[in-house]
Amino acid sequence: MKSIKDFPREKRSAITYLLTDIDDTITCEGRIPACAFQAMEDLDKAGIKVIPITGRPAGWCDHIARMWPVNGIVGENGAFYFVYDSHEKKMIRRYFKTDQEREQDQTKLAVIKHKILQSIPGCVVSADQPYREADLAIDFAEDVPHLSQTDINKIVDIFEQYNATAKISSIHVNGWFGSYDKLSMTKIMFKEVFKTDLDVIKEKVIFVGDSPNDEPMFEYFPNSVGVANVLAFQDRLAFKPAWITKGKGGIGFAQLAQVIVP
Repeated sequence: MKSIKDFPREKRSAITYLLTDIDDTITCEGRIPACAFQAMEDLDKAGIKVIPITGRPAGWCDHIARMWPVNGIVGENGAFYFVYDSHEKKMIRRYFKTDQEREQDQTKLAVIKHKILQSIPGCVVSADQPYREADLAIDFAEDVPHLSQTDINKIVDIFEQYNATAKISSIHVNGWFGSYDKLSMTKIMFKEVFKTDLDVIKEKVIFVGDSPNDEPMFEYFPNSVGVANVLAFQDRLAFKPAWITKGKGGIGFAQLAQVIVP
């Protein structure tokens, strides 16, 4: 991983989209520092479309799409994208699965939830679960003392025993049924919203993240960036970001923005 300060000038001027994780990428210890929010505004004013790609729930994503300086959002690890049309005063919501399929999945996820909570002391269902529409989030670090990696892996194992997909973020294990992930829904969003093929323009895109659930994005994007705290996961990442910031979380995000929009 090379320092983002060395990102070539010719590549900087070509960037038209910045895709970003939220937790521990825009935030620092659960809060958004002023410099990170200012960075989003600076990017937006410079004509660079900012799109969060997150594991956070639909309820939060509705708020973010409406009120942050962003051009849309992919949520629940690829279960949907939301885009707020400020001219029409309308939220566009596009899900990977139908309403009926998501309802059926919630029944199956309830069984998994019971098994995980029974089997692994110290974990809890994420506080944001009531606002989710497609997945189950198990908290191992946000509102509870940080669980051991052994216990985190056990959570993943239980999801997988029930043939669910499970991904580890910096604070949660998210599990769902379906073949989608952050990257697959991002491609759908670019095709349907921006009328472009992400495979063709990916050199014009930067992705920034911090944890294992960002790995498909790290692998796919040549201009992938990790904020400094990604180093905590480097031994577990088969595909690492190409570039890295000096600062952690939102501080690192702001440093990246300063490189692109000096």
